[in-house]
Amino acid sequence: VQLQASGGGLVQAGGSLRLSCAASGRFSGNYAMGWYRQAPGKQRDVVARIGSGGSTNYADSVKGRFTISRDNDKNTVYLQMNSLKPEDTAVYYCNRGKTRSGTNYVPSDYWGQGTQVTVSS
Repeated sequence: VQLQASGGGLVQAGGSLRLSCAASGRFSGNYAMGWYRQAPGKQRDVVARIGSGGSTNYADSVKGRFTISRDNDKNTVYLQMNSLKPEDTAVYYCNRGKTRSGTNYVPSDYWGQGTQVTVSS
């Protein structure tokens, strides 16, 4: 499985970006998918997860602003980010989960290469 993240960039506070994670290889709609982010000097934290059935979970810091979705026909997972804040600045990574569950998400070793999101104040 290979995951290719894209869509990052530089945006002003209050703006929007949509990240995409395209999967190749043995991608299956039967697995949960997740988006993580890592700011400089900080650990990598989960941002949003989506189960194989479409259920979603979000970190408190992004609830109401970010939306995760998936298109299994296109083997792609998206992260729509609205009302961006400077504290959202980070490298964003996608991950394929080990199970179907987005609620009890367990990350696998399949990571995308990361895409930089920079929000200016």
